[in-house]
Amino acid sequence: MNPFTEKSPRQKLHLHYLDGLRGIAALYVVAVHIEPSLGEKLPRFWLLFQNTLRYGAFSVVIFIVLSGYVLMLPVTRSQSGFVSGGLLEYFKRRSRRILPPYYATLLGCLLLAFAIFLLEKFTNFQWDEVAGKGPFFPYFSLIDVLSHLFIVHNFTGSTYMTINPPMWSVATEWQLYFLFPLLLLPIWRRFGLLAVVMTGFGLGILPFYILNDFSMATSSWFIGLFTLGMAAAEIGFSQEPKLIAFRKSLPWSMMAIIFAIVAFITEWKRLGLPIWIGQSFFGSSAACLFIYCTQFVISGKKLPHVLGVVEHPWVITLGAFSYSLYLTHGPVITMLRYFLYTLNMTPFMFATTSYLMGVVLSLLIAYWFYLIFERPFMSNFNRCK
Repeated sequence: MNPFTEKSPRQKLHLHYLDGLRGIAALYVVAVHIEPSLGEKLPRFWLLFQNTLRYGAFSVVIFIVLSGYVLMLPVTRSQSGFVSGGLLEYFKRRSRRILPPYYATLLGCLLLAFAIFLLEKFTNFQWDEVAGKGPFFPYFSLIDVLSHLFIVHNFTGSTYMTINPPMWSVATEWQLYFLFPLLLLPIWRRFGLLAVVMTGFGLGILPFYILNDFSMATSSWFIGLFTLGMAAAEIGFSQEPKLIAFRKSLPWSMMAIIFAIVAFITEWKRLGLPIWIGQSFFGSSAACLFIYCTQFVISGKKLPHVLGVVEHPWVITLGAFSYSLYLTHGPVITMLRYFLYTLNMTPFMFATTSYLMGVVLSLLIAYWFYLIFERPFMSNFNRCK
């Protein structure tokens, strides 16, 4: 028997660590978007804490790599090279998963903005930009609304940060869903794994240098990060002898750590490096981590203690409604800030209350939103048959 062959796992896989990682990343984004300052200098403790919240973009990187990984898993495990059920069924599944919560959030933001408009028109209330500083804006144009309706608001810098700014990455991921079966999979089937990764980064990085505004708005280099997720799934589950040997021979955990360290170094703004470099290294770290963790799942072993938190039941539950949390936290923490601003708190109390209440309220509302607008439309997102 060839030592580089394995029995292909056909049983259902429950990759709980993916939910855990998604949940932690979403919660970190909430903390990043909380604005704890009243314009006055906060105590040194708060300044040090805020310095740890500079890497919200890395959470989005995890979402994108994870998306490529999860979409590629059934393709790899089926050994067909095609999405299950055909293109039409694939797009139906993606639409059911993404669009109902997205449009529910958009409608909620528009209604909130309309309520603020009515208050300004018929009362003495005027929106205070300092009090309302946060990831929600009640002022926008018809173009902003239309671009969000058609999920192309990330095409220009003037629309992608309006209404509910965190929603820009939903548009980018939605567009990647089309590239996956129509472009990336055909390249993978015809030319192989290395070719699709090189194509992804080529298509993603080239606009950065020739169409910089478009590239920055769309984060075009995310195409390459998405293909890293595809590669991680293929390496983790392929039955090709070369890839099995590759999977078994490399120190994936150490590589994940090294790539993460390099990502934080290259992200340092004083170096003046393009943004795609640090994010690409972090995406490589995430891909290596996925391969490493999946090896434990396949062999029926528990993750090392240092990674055990991502499989804690609470963290897995958080991951289950992380998409709702990501969508809804912007207006929640912005309106909370507006309320707290009226209470004339000290800067320390304002910051403390902003984080404590902001996180708790975001979680509560997101879970309620998930039960109504997300869970009824969900399929087995992290379960591969």
